[in-house]
Amino acid sequence: MSRFDRSPKGESIMWKERTRVDERVQLVSEYLKGVQSMTAICRGFGVSRKTAYKWVSRYQADGPGGLEDRSRAPLSHPSRIEPMVVEALLTVRRAHPHWGPRKILAWLGRKQPQLALPSASTGSAILAKYGLARSRQARRRTPPFTDPFADADAPNRIWCADFKGDFKKGDGKRCYPVTFTDGISRYLLKCRALRSTKRIGVQPVFEAAFHEFGLPDRIRTDNGTPFASRGAGGLSQLSVWWVKLGICHERIEPGRPDQNGRHERMHRTLKQETISPAAPTFRAQQARFDRFQREYNEERPHEALGNAPPSSSYVVSPRSYPSRLPEIHYRDGLKVRKVAASGRMRWNGAMVTIGHALEGEWIGLEEADGLHHVYFGNVNLGFIDDQRPSLGLIRPPTKCWARVK
Repeated sequence: MSRFDRSPKGESIMWKERTRVDERVQLVSEYLKGVQSMTAICRGFGVSRKTAYKWVSRYQADGPGGLEDRSRAPLSHPSRIEPMVVEALLTVRRAHPHWGPRKILAWLGRKQPQLALPSASTGSAILAKYGLARSRQARRRTPPFTDPFADADAPNRIWCADFKGDFKKGDGKRCYPVTFTDGISRYLLKCRALRSTKRIGVQPVFEAAFHEFGLPDRIRTDNGTPFASRGAGGLSQLSVWWVKLGICHERIEPGRPDQNGRHERMHRTLKQETISPAAPTFRAQQARFDRFQREYNEERPHEALGNAPPSSSYVVSPRSYPSRLPEIHYRDGLKVRKVAASGRMRWNGAMVTIGHALEGEWIGLEEADGLHHVYFGNVNLGFIDDQRPSLGLIRPPTKCWARVK
């Protein structure tokens, strides 16, 4: 480097600027002349004796090249990520673009335990470096509503069922996916593409699930068709069938999908993996659902399960599906009546409407203080005022139906 100055006559004079290497060369040169002591040399150059001896030592070992600045990078990187680990992360991410670093690392830890895997934050940085990370917009979350899941403490204690919102396939026809999951293990029991939400298509899917996995203690759904109705007890023909099988039907409150939040979260993943975009035909869409079901149950890590897949926690129910549908039996002391094909029954000279869902079914009536409380199995349908049976069946408040005891 150099700089310019002016002579007394106004002429430009170029001065050579000395670099740090030049200073070191001069220091070593002064020392090797042996004229001054090291203390005096250090005072003149403004350095410590330790620094001066360091440069003399390097000069003697490597010549003038030893006076150049050296890299301060460490000679070894004990936390360096091996290239094969980086490649494994990228490979899994490309195969599963909706998996985050935690799921990828958990999957690799199970499939390739010999790899020295980094932390989740390092994994995220690696994905970002190669353009495979996506920023996620922060969302305002509803505080969790835990009460409905308090009794989901073992497989088959509660099954969650719902329809994933309908969508158009590539051929323009609408698809209505119905899904069932186990409440505690998150195991995806069924995921079927249907052409409507009618009971005639949904009941065979439940029947197949009961044959394969046995019967649950409870089934939790929303209040939509075909799971529920506006009739007595909120019963539909489908839920009447469940009650006769000894299954308790729980329905979440209207407008509260968070009460079935685990199932709704699975639906978000289902949409990402199989519906965006939709397949061209029903057969192709069902093939996507089948692949997703296998991967979700057997491969995909789940943080709530210690990053194990749902198949590691789920076992089939000890309650098998009966060959014949059992009838409802009522305890002693209850009067039993059969609902006519019209959905009504005669009581104290009046025709009382019970509901079309209970046509041909036996109901129980329990007397108390001039009223008769009406039950189908353990479902409270309401009561009849014996003094004024023409008022018909007086139903309990809607909130009483949300969870049937």
